[in-house]
Amino acid sequence: MKNQPIIKNTFLRNLLIKVALVACTVALIVWAMPRDSSTNFKVETGKPWRYADFTAPFDFPIYKSEKLVNKERDSLLREFEPYYEYQATVENTQIRQLKQDYPNGIPGLPEGSIELIANELHYIYQQGILNSSEYNKLSADTSKTIRVVDGKKAVSTPVNKLYSTVGAYEKLILTPKLSEYKAILAKCNLNDYIMANLTYDKERSETSVDDLLNNIPLASGVVQRGQKIIDRGEIVNERTYNIMESFFRESERRQNADAKFSFIILGEILYVGILVICFTIYLSLFRRDYYEKPRSVMMLYSLILLFSVAASLMVSHNVLHIYIIPFAMVPIFIRVFMDSRTAFMAHTIMVLICAAMLQHPLEFIAVEEVAGLVAIFSLRELSSRSQLFWTAVLVTGATMLTNISIYWIQHNDITSIDYSEFNYLVINGLVLFCSYPLLYIIEKTFNFTSNITLIELSDMNKELLRRMSEVAPGTFQHSIQVGNLAAEIANKIGGKSQLVRTGALYHDIGKIQNPIYFTENQAGINPHEGKTYIESAQMLISHVTEGLKLAEKYNLPQVIREFIATHHGLGKTKYFYVKQKNEFPEEDVDDLLFTYPGPNPSTKEQAILMMADAVEAASRSLPDYTEQSIRELVCRIIDSQVDEGYFRDCPITFRDIQYAKTVLIEKLKTIYHTRISYPELKK
Repeated sequence: MKNQPIIKNTFLRNLLIKVALVACTVALIVWAMPRDSSTNFKVETGKPWRYADFTAPFDFPIYKSEKLVNKERDSLLREFEPYYEYQATVENTQIRQLKQDYPNGIPGLPEGSIELIANELHYIYQQGILNSSEYNKLSADTSKTIRVVDGKKAVSTPVNKLYSTVGAYEKLILTPKLSEYKAILAKCNLNDYIMANLTYDKERSETSVDDLLNNIPLASGVVQRGQKIIDRGEIVNERTYNIMESFFRESERRQNADAKFSFIILGEILYVGILVICFTIYLSLFRRDYYEKPRSVMMLYSLILLFSVAASLMVSHNVLHIYIIPFAMVPIFIRVFMDSRTAFMAHTIMVLICAAMLQHPLEFIAVEEVAGLVAIFSLRELSSRSQLFWTAVLVTGATMLTNISIYWIQHNDITSIDYSEFNYLVINGLVLFCSYPLLYIIEKTFNFTSNITLIELSDMNKELLRRMSEVAPGTFQHSIQVGNLAAEIANKIGGKSQLVRTGALYHDIGKIQNPIYFTENQAGINPHEGKTYIESAQMLISHVTEGLKLAEKYNLPQVIREFIATHHGLGKTKYFYVKQKNEFPEEDVDDLLFTYPGPNPSTKEQAILMMADAVEAASRSLPDYTEQSIRELVCRIIDSQVDEGYFRDCPITFRDIQYAKTVLIEKLKTIYHTRISYPELKK
C-alpha cells in the first residue's frame, strides 16, 4: 500500500512532462506556420505552372492590374477640370484704385484715357485672370479646361480663353487706342492693377477627384468557385497571372477577418497536436525507456520542431524552394543515435506537419518519405564517413526518381518537365554532406556517443590505451580478448557490438594505477602476500573508482564510464572474501568491504561485458582446456551471475543469456585449442 502514492506521483509527473512537451512543440510550430497559403505559389509570366492543377476554391473578382488602374486614373486626371472660384471684388477694387490714383488722368495721354483703361481692365477681368505659374502649368495642355465657380454656377472654361497676370498686362498695353502711348503707360506701372481673380478651390477639387477615382471599377470580371484556372505545365500568360494575383489579394483580404483567422489557427493547432500526440503515444508504448533519458526526448522533439519551423519560415517568406531543406537529416541523426523505427516515425510526423503548409503536399510527402527511408536503410550501422557520402548520393537519386515518376503519372509527358526541381534536389543532396559535422554538434549537445566516436576511442594510439599497453600489458591483452568475445555475443543477440567492444577496451583502465596487484600483470612477485584480505580486496575494488577518475580526466563519454562502473556490478571479490570467512570464522565480516561499488548492469551491452569479462578471466585458471571444462566453467559463472541477480535491471532475456553461453564456449574452444606437435628431423 505504501508504494501506491509513489507510483501515482511518478505517473502524474511523467504525464505532466509529456503534456508539457506536446504543448510547447505544438505552440512553437503553430506560431511559425504561415497564415497565408497564397505565398506558397510563385507565379511568373511566360513560365510553366509547376504546381498541381489549380481550381478556384471560392468566388473572387478579377482585379485589374495596378498598371491598368494607374493608366485609367491618369486618363481621368487628364480630363479632370479643377475648380477655380471667381472673385468679383478683385475687379472693382483694382479699377477703383486706378481712378483714385489718376483722378485727373494720365499726363501725356488724351482726355478719357482712364475710362478706356478701366473698360479694357473690365473686359480682361471678365475673361478671368490666373497666376502666371498656375496658368503656365495648365496651359501646357492646349485642350485643358477648368471649372469657374461664380456663385452657384460652375462653367467649363478653356484655359486658352483666360489670361495670366503677365498676359493681361500685355493685352492692356497693346490695346489699339493705347498702343501708341506704350512708353508712357510703361511708366505708370499698370501691372499693379492686375491681380488674379480666379483662385484654386482646393477642397472642392480634391473632393471631386476622390469621387472620380472611387468610381473607377477595380475588377474586370469574376472567377466562380470550382472554375479551373490553370493546369500543371501550362504557360502562365498575362490574364492567368492577373487572375492568380487577384486570388492572392482576395485570400489575404479574407484571412484578415477575425473569424476566418481564428479557424485557421484552430485547425493548425488541432492538426499539429494530433500528429505530435501520436508520436508521443508511440514513444510511450514502444520506446518508454527514452523518457528515462531526457536527452533522447529533447533531441527527438527538437529536431521535429527545428525543421518544421525552418519550413514554415521558408514558405512564409517564399525565399527558396522547400526541397532545399535537408529533411533526411532527421532520420539520419535519429538512426545513428537511437533506432530505425523511431527515426521513421519522427520523420513521418515531421513531413506530415510540413506538408500542411504547402499547396502541393502529395508530391512533397512522397519525395520526402522516400528520402527518409533510403537514409535509414543506408545507415544500418555508421562506421565510416564514406557511409554519409553514399547516403547523400542515394537519397538524391531516389528523390529525383520519385519526383519524375509522379510527373509521368500525372502528365504522361516528358517534354514539359520542370527540371528546376532537380536542381533543388541536388542542392539538398549537397547540404546532406553537412550531416557529418552536424553529427558532432548533435552528439555534444545531447551527450550522445556515435559509432564513429566509439571507433575513434578504439584507436590503440589513444593515450589511455597506449599507456595501459605499456604499464599493464596483461590487462591490455585481457581487455582486447574481452572486447572480441563481447562483440561476438552482441552480434548474436542484437546488441551494439561496437559499443561493447569499445567499453571492453576501457573497462579495466583503472588497473594502470596499480597494475602489479592484478594477476595478469604479475611476473613472479605477488604484492598481496604482505597485506590483509581486506586490504587486498580494497586494492582490487579500487580499479573501478580509479577507472572512473581517469575516465573523467580524459573526458570519456558517459556510456563508456557506465561500462567501467558496472562490469563487476555489486559483486564481491570472492577470492579474498572466502579466504577471510574461512580463516577467521569467528569474526563478523563486513560484506561492504569486499563489494564493488556497482551499480549492476542496466543495458544489454553492460550485461554482455560482465559475462565476457568474468568468463575470460576465469578461463585463464583452467588446468586443461577441454570442451567439457570450458562448458562447465562458462555455465557455472553465468548461472552464478543470474542467481545473484546481476541482470535484473537490464533488458536481457534468458534466450539471450543462452546464446551468450554458446558463443563463449565456441570462442574459448577456438582460442585454447590444442596444437599438434611437430616432428623433429632425424639425423
